[in-house]
Amino acid sequence: MSNQMGLEAAVEATVQFLDKAVKPVMVAGPKLRVAKAGAAFAELADASGYAVATMPSAKGMVAETLPRFLGTYWGAVSTAFCAEIVESADAYVFAGPIFNDYSSVGYSFLLKKEKAVIVQPDRVTVGNGPAFGCVMMKDFLSELAKRVTKNTTAYENYKRIFVPDGEPPASEAGEPLRVNVLFKHVQKMLTGDSAVVAETGDSWFNCQKLKLPEGCGYEFQMQYGSIGWSVGALLGYAQGATDKRVIACIGDGSFQVTAQDVSTMLRCEQKSIIFLINNGGYTIEVEIHDGPYNVIKNWNYTGLVDAIHNGEGKCWTAKVTCEEELTAAIETATGKKQDCLCFIEVIAHKDDTSKELLEWGSRVSAANSRPPNPQ
Repeated sequence: MSNQMGLEAAVEATVQFLDKAVKPVMVAGPKLRVAKAGAAFAELADASGYAVATMPSAKGMVAETLPRFLGTYWGAVSTAFCAEIVESADAYVFAGPIFNDYSSVGYSFLLKKEKAVIVQPDRVTVGNGPAFGCVMMKDFLSELAKRVTKNTTAYENYKRIFVPDGEPPASEAGEPLRVNVLFKHVQKMLTGDSAVVAETGDSWFNCQKLKLPEGCGYEFQMQYGSIGWSVGALLGYAQGATDKRVIACIGDGSFQVTAQDVSTMLRCEQKSIIFLINNGGYTIEVEIHDGPYNVIKNWNYTGLVDAIHNGEGKCWTAKVTCEEELTAAIETATGKKQDCLCFIEVIAHKDDTSKELLEWGSRVSAANSRPPNPQ
């Protein structure tokens, strides 16, 4: 429970702080989930009129159908036009953030502490101070929603500069499949009955760009950057969320770490769709620090899954190399094979990466290779 005096003082200090701002914004962080404060965050977003963004590891915790939703705030690799609005704001409310080298793109955020209200699950800090303990995030956001002055300036600025996303160029017949074409089709698959599991790697960046329909689940693990996480996470999520068809985007290097979890998925009769992106290596590692250790032994991935299946249970596999084969595989997976585990191996070029990974990798590499701070 919140300390009532502390809660009232925190709200009062925050209202005074925000009322001085011309173009304030709100950003959702991953601790929103543990604080069970998603509904309270949406309540404040509605009452305040502020432009709303999410940190990458909070994607899916706030409805992307909110009226003033900008997308993902991730520094230099944010959704287009989102970082410009967040970083140029004169006040920002961060609800449950985690700032580390990955989420801050190698500590290259252009944020200032004195402009920030940091709301943690049980603590609120306003600018450079004061800080209020024993204040629960859910209570704080709900109370702030009752007191905040509506201000839509930041979103109006966003609308002035916004230019819609382009489409990837059309593929020629039989042209080797591009990763951006794959994700164009993944986008079309999403409904409120779907969930997305994004593996550590280039899928981080490609899945961030997906626009989630109302009710669509999303899981993304950033805190440890743990390669191979998504296979076990897919197993657990699909076992718990039986009302959703889970779509997992997994790199070949990641899959090799935890591939055996497919066996349990089959034993539990799960119906997920796995896109195995085979580009011959640890692509995200190449962009941070390249070396021969980032090239991996290629497997016959569909053959491996067929062997694990061994004729027991429901499983369907396909290997695709071009857009025509991809669309046919998706049609099968969502049609006559919708009641079984579908494993689609996507053959991609080793240098086919998102522009965000190239930017993020170079910045994280620069941060990781800096000399240690002097004692």
